[in-house]
Amino acid sequence: MATNFHANCLPVLIGSLPLQDHTEGVKLVFEYTPEIPLWVQLPAYKEEGMMAQFQPGLPGLKMEKGKSFIDTSDPSFDDDLLAFYEEYMAVKEEGKDIDGSRFSLTRDTAGGFFSFAEHLQALSDRPVAVKGQITGPITFGLGLTDQNQKAIFYDEQLKDVAVKLLAQKARWQVKNLSGFGCPVIIFFDEPALAGFGSSAFISISHDEVANCFKEVIEAVHDEGGMAGIHVCANADWSLILESTADIISFDAYTFFDKLMLYPDHIKHFIDSGGILAWGIVPTLNTDDIEKETTDSLVAKWEEQARMIEGIGIDKSTILAQTLITPSCGTGSLSLDHAKKVLVLTKQVSEIIRKKFLSI
Repeated sequence: MATNFHANCLPVLIGSLPLQDHTEGVKLVFEYTPEIPLWVQLPAYKEEGMMAQFQPGLPGLKMEKGKSFIDTSDPSFDDDLLAFYEEYMAVKEEGKDIDGSRFSLTRDTAGGFFSFAEHLQALSDRPVAVKGQITGPITFGLGLTDQNQKAIFYDEQLKDVAVKLLAQKARWQVKNLSGFGCPVIIFFDEPALAGFGSSAFISISHDEVANCFKEVIEAVHDEGGMAGIHVCANADWSLILESTADIISFDAYTFFDKLMLYPDHIKHFIDSGGILAWGIVPTLNTDDIEKETTDSLVAKWEEQARMIEGIGIDKSTILAQTLITPSCGTGSLSLDHAKKVLVLTKQVSEIIRKKFLSI
């Protein structure tokens, strides 16, 4: 973990906004979370959907009737696969510049990244940290299929390709954001982990998931970044807390009680320097967004913090190793609801910091 990064209950967003203009997205980010800004995904554009945005570069990738898949039956697939591994080895082992490779993000699929970088370039003061994000390997591998509609996660070769692609696209983000002179955080977004352990994923082992995490997180660490895992639902939190992630991002508004079923894991994670990104501001249900206030959410967080204290962690450590976030992205909300989420995130952080850290 970056030794010069101090979470201190700062606010940070998850990634998506309900906009059609990247410049407007950058303005909102710097208005509400200037300490740890991030590049924004705009799901209004289909190429910026959670699955679509990071698929370019995969061998055998095809699109038919608006749906992408990997076609291993195509006669050129084996050559594509070989070219993928050759390029992977060139950038990972042989020192080839990752910029311009298949592992780069591009303006046509990640315009928010480049708008963000241009804004950062013009800043006179550097943020505390900057954040990027990418779809996690489990969600990606289960969400993309081959030509027979079989999830690529269940094919060892395709799973390996997917994990390596994501690892290097995450590393590319760290490399390109590191030039702005502050710590870089990359979140791996893993909504599919909500199904881990259920009958739907009964054939996926704990070790398989752990190995996927290990590879993508290692790529971020190798480039000097911090890695987070974001799950906006319930999950087997032992699996996530045992990973090498620096930050665990969770829906504290709805699922805090589920996380607390793993007190020993939480304690070990925090004692090891891990940061909890508390998704204390609701995004899932518009009724919740409308009814909650800054004061009600601060009170909710204080109650939860006392429960973390109860497993043997002192308050000062909790405060130092906490980030305040929305429970998930806001890309599917109305703009009014999304802006309220941003306002609440900023204000909850401000009140906690003033009350407990005198900041």
